[in-house]
Amino acid sequence: MSATTKHHVTIKGVKDGLVFLLDDVCEWNALLQELQHKLEKTHEQILTGPIIHVYVKLGKREVTEEQKEEVRSIIRHKGNLLIQSIECDPIEKPSAQADRAIKLVKGMVRSGQTLHHDGNLLFIGDVNPGGTITCTGNVYIMGSLRGMAHAGMDGDESAVIAASHMRPTQLRIASLISRSPDEWGIEEAFMEYAYVKDGKMEIDKLNQLHRLWPDPPQA
Repeated sequence: MSATTKHHVTIKGVKDGLVFLLDDVCEWNALLQELQHKLEKTHEQILTGPIIHVYVKLGKREVTEEQKEEVRSIIRHKGNLLIQSIECDPIEKPSAQADRAIKLVKGMVRSGQTLHHDGNLLFIGDVNPGGTITCTGNVYIMGSLRGMAHAGMDGDESAVIAASHMRPTQLRIASLISRSPDEWGIEEAFMEYAYVKDGKMEIDKLNQLHRLWPDPPQA
């Protein structure tokens, strides 16, 4: 193997044994071949003697139990190597920032039309009576909402519906349906948002939205 060849297997000594770092993007068979080569040839001298604990790290590679067994089989041929673990990196969860990513759409939703989006939606325009916006996340409307809006339609009761002018025919969040706008107790329904509290839909001024979503604690 030339000096310029990328190593797929890196063996590092740690306090209680050895860590085998296996490349997570190379072809699987090439990885196994290099692992076997290092155990039988290049690292043969240091892999002899008393029992050595081995920790195998697979990086972000997703492997089957059969593939893990292939790795075990190669390492077991060195009688002094005792495998302690074969681990993959945990799958990273989407960040809170990614969860709040917003799709921007401009236009008008007319009577009989339905606009749907998977995720959070910022709609710049009006939703006319008979028009509908549906969304699995939050719905923000920079304009008049005079039709129907359904947020959190997959069951997310933490979703909200906000609009510059809130006079809808109906609001839905998850499976909850709003009261008639005439029952909100708000004379001028400008810059409002709807949210769920204790299993009921409530309406509040948009400048109070920060109370529903407080800033995360600083590290």
